[in-house]
Order: sequence, then structure tokens, then C-alpha cells
Amino acid sequence: MCGLAGILTTRPDRRAGLGESLLRMSATLEHRGPDDAGEWHDAGAGVGFGFRRLSILDLTPAGHQPMRSGNGRYVIAFNGEIYNHRTLRGELAAAGHAFRGHSDTEVILAAVEQWGLRDALPRFAGMFAIALWDTQTRALTLVRDRLGKKPLFVYRAPGLVLFASELKALAVDPDFARRVDLTQLAGYARYLYVPAPGSIYRDVIKLAPGHLLTLTDAEAGLPPSEPWWEAERVADAGAATRITDEGAAMERLSDLLLLATRERLESDVPLGALLSGGVDSALTVALMQQVATEPVRTFTIGFTDDAIDETADAARIAAHLGTRHTSLRLDGNEATALVPELPRILDEPLADPSAIPTVLLCRLARRDVTVAICGDGGDELFAGYTRYEQGRRLISRVEATPPALRGPISRAMLALSAERWDAIAAVLLAVVPRSQRPPLIGERLQKVGMLFGAERPLEGYRSLRSAWLDPRALLDIAEEAPDRVPEVLERHAQLSLPERMMLADQVTYLPDDLLAKIDRAGMSVGLEVRAPLLDHRVLEFAWRMPHRMKLRDGVTKWALREVLARYVPRPLWERPKRWFTMPVRGWLMGPLRPWAEELMSPASLRELPFLRAETVRAEWDRVRRGRAGNGHAMWAVLQLIAWWREWRPSV
Repeated sequence: MCGLAGILTTRPDRRAGLGESLLRMSATLEHRGPDDAGEWHDAGAGVGFGFRRLSILDLTPAGHQPMRSGNGRYVIAFNGEIYNHRTLRGELAAAGHAFRGHSDTEVILAAVEQWGLRDALPRFAGMFAIALWDTQTRALTLVRDRLGKKPLFVYRAPGLVLFASELKALAVDPDFARRVDLTQLAGYARYLYVPAPGSIYRDVIKLAPGHLLTLTDAEAGLPPSEPWWEAERVADAGAATRITDEGAAMERLSDLLLLATRERLESDVPLGALLSGGVDSALTVALMQQVATEPVRTFTIGFTDDAIDETADAARIAAHLGTRHTSLRLDGNEATALVPELPRILDEPLADPSAIPTVLLCRLARRDVTVAICGDGGDELFAGYTRYEQGRRLISRVEATPPALRGPISRAMLALSAERWDAIAAVLLAVVPRSQRPPLIGERLQKVGMLFGAERPLEGYRSLRSAWLDPRALLDIAEEAPDRVPEVLERHAQLSLPERMMLADQVTYLPDDLLAKIDRAGMSVGLEVRAPLLDHRVLEFAWRMPHRMKLRDGVTKWALREVLARYVPRPLWERPKRWFTMPVRGWLMGPLRPWAEELMSPASLRELPFLRAETVRAEWDRVRRGRAGNGHAMWAVLQLIAWWREWRPSV
């Protein structure tokens, strides 16, 4: 796991200073690779790579990057891990390739020599971002792994292309224009992240997961990237080849999970696991214990707020499995001390509140290990979110409602504010104990109202996902970037509606929020985090499994639970799902209030000319009165303002 940066240019002034520029860019990525630094450039070709290395496999100089292929044709900068590199090394050695060390980087280069890049990529099982220079064709190819576990940003200006693992490496370049892409802000307001392929900056793209981008001329505009693997095609292929034998499917799933876990245990440095009290991480640790040669080190972080604390649940699972367990409970003051650091860690606005505990958990694990296994992916692959079934029911009801009635129903539901609906619900449910009342009633009713008012019910599904139901009420913007969520939902007729919702999450929410968050959190302290549930072979097989093996009788992630039950007794993990997050509204009214009040000041709001200050202040007033739902909408605004102050962009 590392950080890469690079330049392709036709400008004489930039070619003359390539080495200095690359060192400056890669220096900003030291946290991703604290163990070694490297730089390579060819001034005549106008290309160069900078690199920071976190040494995981082959700690010797033989693993140093950038690295040249054995035949001298290719130069590579590679961030990530190829988990099946030993198997590939055997094939390549049999074909006559010799290796200096035992790093997976050498295997990638030999595979490209042997099969060519396009034929080599499907053979790699892993997470990766690759920059490959072909000295023969004078072509630069940038590659991103199937699901987008490893990031790769690309910036273009006349005669200049910059690329890097993080935006901060681009922003340090003197030719980088920090111009905000206003069209991306509506997506951010809805989903709490900036949707790919755009970024917060106007001239920067995120290379799409499973895509490659080939560049031969920095003077030309960026060509379209090309897919070498697509989640949507995998889903369609899975639907066409469904497995009917559930027993055989369970055994195959178990075998694939064990294989993915075993491959991710290879490391030349200390390794552990991130453990919550939930199904996914418990399953991951249980599988690790099956194949590990010694007790696994596990790490859990919790809070003094019992509503979100999982330390006791995790401790019971760890005790049953016999891991070497470390847990830490934090109060609000310790956790919120991290908040001012988030804009620098995350690079672009990302308002997922679970970024706070994720960073703190990675810091805890990094005290003892350099590699950590996590349980990410179970919800997106095996129908773990209740919104899939709830969305299906709501959309079915909307579609069953005569079109002439949908508009009046929508207007009636939206006529009252969420606050007013909450007040009405409090009266109607007065006899129901507060702990048993549905949460966020007003906010949910407004979202349903937006769903009824949508021209197409499937397009209205995004209202159920949105923090800000109407971004135009918050933002003074002329246009919005295209939204992939409705596009995915309206394609793939052979998939059920919940399956299309899962697919939409796999191509948007998963790479743009969850995987971005864990990458930045882990890499901020030089911790490599691996996710066996997101092995592409597991994902491809999951799409062949019928939906009833994922959601059965109201039980989510049914198949994963059945595998977990083989190793851990059900009473240790069968409980209502707890979200790995933070109590946003409570902390905004507690330890974070001075920080938030300063960001909400009139002078602060004026710095962002596209924000509608009256809307922001009204929402903040609701938060201060304790009437603002879960506070995520306000958290998104605060994170945007904090990011703006940290990076000082322009419009």
C-alpha cells in the first residue's frame, strides 16, 4: 500500500523541472508510504512518477518503486496489493521470467510483458491503482481496480496532465487550478460524497473503478476511459446464470470466502483485524482464525454513548474466537478533537459521520499492526441495508397509485415541514414509549412525499437516500452533474428492484463513500486495510445467488449469517444492526458546538458564494432547538465549509 504521483507534459518548462515537481507531489503522500521514497522521470518524453512506499511485501530494496520491467520496456508505479501474486509468479517463472525479489510489483510487470496489460488485468485478484509507462509506444496508461478500492485522480491543463493517489498531491503543484466544480455540489448535498467520475475540482476526474485511461499526448483533452471490468455486466451475467442448488451455493460461497481471506493474510509485517460486534467483521475474523497460524490480533473502538457502542459485543466474539483483542472506549471530547483534521485527511468533502470512528479505529490498530482486515462489503453484496426492501415497498405503492393522485398526495405530505410532522407524531404517539417510536418521522414523511412527486418513481428513489431533499434550496447553482443512481435503477430489467438498488450502491456509494473513507482513514496513519468480502470472485458469485439467499423472511445477509453460524454461536451476534457512526446532533450541541457556531457565522458563510445563507441558518437554528432529525444535512454543510477553509479554492 502506497501513494503515487505523476506527470505527463509537453511544456519545456515542466520537463526541465520534472524531478523537483515529482518530489514535491510525492512528499504530500508520506503518510501513505512512510518507509521509502522513489522518483523516476524521462525529461525527453515529458513523463515521470513519484512514489511513497509502505513496505508490506518484500521489505528489501528489491521492492523499491518506481520499478522497471526485466526487459526494460515498462516503468510502473503501483499502489495496492495483488493477492494471488504467488500463483501468477509460478506461471510466469514457468514461462521463463526471472525475479529479483518477491514483491507483487515485479509480478505485475512480468505479467504485462507476458500477456500485455489488457490480458493481464483480469488475472489480478487485488486492489490497485497503476501508472504504467511504455517506453516503446510512449504511452502512459492509468488503471484502477474493479471496485475502486484504491483511488486515482487525474488533472488536466494545457500541455499538462497530473495524476495522484490523493488530491493534495495535485493541489501542491503550482499549475493546479483550485476551481470548484459547482455541478457536483448537488450530488454531495444528497449523498454526502462527491459522485465519480467528477471531483470537487472542475478540472479533476476520478478514474472510474474497473477502468483504464491511456494517454499519449498531454496537449489533447483527456480521452474517455475504457472499462476492463464492469459491475453492471457482472450483475447481468449473474442474473442469467442463477444457481438453484442452495446447498451447493453455500459450500461454494464458504470456499470463496476462505480463499479470499487466506490470500489477504500474506504479509511481511504485523497483521490484524478491525472487529465490531456485527455480522461482517465477525465473519471475517472467524475465517481468519480458520486459516491463520496464530491467534489474530483484533481491534475495536467504542464510545461511552451506549446507543452506538459495540465494544462489549465485539469482546464476546473475540473471546469465543480466541483472538488477541484490544478495545478502546472514547467520549465525545476525544472523538470530536479529530473533526478539524478531517478536511486535510479526506481531501474533498465527505460528510459520512462514520469517518470519525473509522479514523480513530485505524489509529488504534496502527499502534500494533501495519495491515488490517475489515468486513466492508457485506451490506452491498448481500442486501444488508433495510432500505432495499423498504424502497421496494414504497416504490411499489407509488406505482400502484393512480398518476392523477400522486401529485396531490405529494403536495399534502410536503405542505408541512419535517418539524411540524414530528410535532403531530408526538401527539398521536404520546401513549407509545419514546424508545419504541419510529425515528425521524417528519424527515421520512417528506422523503416519501418527494417520492410521490417524482416524474418517475425509480428516479424518486434518490429522495430516500438524500440528506438534503432539495439541493437547490441549499445551493445557488445553474446545473447539476448527471446522477448515476436513477440510471442504474432504470436499467437491468432482469434484476429485481432490490437487486438494482444493491447494484446502484456497488457502483456509487461503495467506491465514492465507503471505500474512499477507509482508504483515507487507513492511509492517514500508514495502515493497509484489506476487505475479503469485496474480493471480485465473491462479488461475481454473489450475483449468481438468488436474492432469497440474501434476504429471507426479513433477515438480511442470510447466506453470510449461515456461514458465520458455523464458527460463532448465534446469540453472540444476532441483534439489531448498529451503525458504525457518531451521534451527530448530540455532538453538535455538545463538544462541537463552538466549532460549528464559528463556521455558521455570517462572515464564514459569505466565503462560499453558492450557499444560500438563509437556508443554512434556518437549518442550524433547527439543530440548536433540537428539532433537526439526525443532523446529517447540517453535517454536510459544516464539512463543506470546513473543507473550503482548509483548501481555499475558487469558484
